[in-house]
Amino acid sequence: MEKQWNIVCGADIHKKFLIATILSRDGTKITKRFGMTLDELLNFKNWVIENGCEQVAVESTGTYWVPIHTVLEGSIGLIVGNAYKIKHTPGNKNDLGDADWIAELCLNGMIEPSRIFPKADRDLRRLTRIREGYVNDMTREKNRIHNALESCGIKLSSVLSDVFGKAGQSILSGLLEGRTIDDILKGVNLKRIKATAEEIREAIKGSLDFTQILLIRGSLEQMEAIQKRIDEICKEIKSRIAYRKEDLKIAMSIPGVGFTSASTLLAEIGDITDFKKPEQLAAWAGLVPSVYQSAGKLITGSITKHGSRHIRWILVQVARVIARGRNSKLKRFFLRVKSKKGSNVAVVALARKILCILHHLLTNREMYKEDGINKKIKIDIGNEFSQREMDLEEMIKYIVRAGYEVRKGSAGGG
Repeated sequence: MEKQWNIVCGADIHKKFLIATILSRDGTKITKRFGMTLDELLNFKNWVIENGCEQVAVESTGTYWVPIHTVLEGSIGLIVGNAYKIKHTPGNKNDLGDADWIAELCLNGMIEPSRIFPKADRDLRRLTRIREGYVNDMTREKNRIHNALESCGIKLSSVLSDVFGKAGQSILSGLLEGRTIDDILKGVNLKRIKATAEEIREAIKGSLDFTQILLIRGSLEQMEAIQKRIDEICKEIKSRIAYRKEDLKIAMSIPGVGFTSASTLLAEIGDITDFKKPEQLAAWAGLVPSVYQSAGKLITGSITKHGSRHIRWILVQVARVIARGRNSKLKRFFLRVKSKKGSNVAVVALARKILCILHHLLTNREMYKEDGINKKIKIDIGNEFSQREMDLEEMIKYIVRAGYEVRKGSAGGG
């Protein structure tokens, strides 16, 4: 049992209002309703302070708790508890309202606090999630274009690895303008494409009607606008993540992890010291198998998917990059699991392994090292660096490039 207080407040939060119950150890109870506007929340703050509350407890319901945390921060303690655990704690009676039950659990120290990130980490996480949303918007627009092309027999994706690369954009423009295939091919650098001119010719023989042209043009305009938003968000992330630059270097030393994935991982994890073991971090991220009982036997099922879906999503993306990439220990691990349990299980297993490796590296302040892997890391907020140490000749080259004169002398100096 955790610490016990004498006077606490339990708040049941809704979208437009909250119900608050102040409960004392002598049984005194006061219940009041407040709105969720700033003025109402300030009234709530004054009310709990005036009544001598030592602690306020709320459920982690969506983001409704965030304004309350913002108002109370620095003035009174706040526990944000898991809504499912609060609801299913044994002893709840039907005649107790949610605010009363939360207050009673808080009074007896029976609410396990959820992790609340410091403001800098919360801001960073909010930005990376906004970026993820824009990336998903971009994917939807690309899929609309793919579907429009496929519907009229244009198989551009079968001859280009990236339909939205330079060659793809050139071909798309030609198709939208109604130019002939020969004219379209003149504007394409065929030396940079694996497909032959004849293969491309066959792939784009279909014709677009006016509705498909309108759809594709609209999606391309949306993509341009979305990309501008992504660029703005990335610029803001780079300016705000400087305080975690060393962590960023460590994360990016792992094969397959770039700036986007590294910043997302750090934003979602927060303080690595909250997790004593890598298994705890994996469990928090929902990357451990569920276990249930059937016919007296314990059966292992699929992953729990508890915790942040954002961290699972980015880890799966990194795992897929590694699976498609060059030979490495991580890729060999993926192939071993794939041969036994299939590709989907192997991707999830690799995602979990990457997270556990990251925990080890961040905890021990180490860079990822593997024979044959010499990953250079470039971060816009700093200088390019390599995970291996430079030898003397390389160091001299960098110093000379910086504009200094270097004179070689004897080892003894003088």
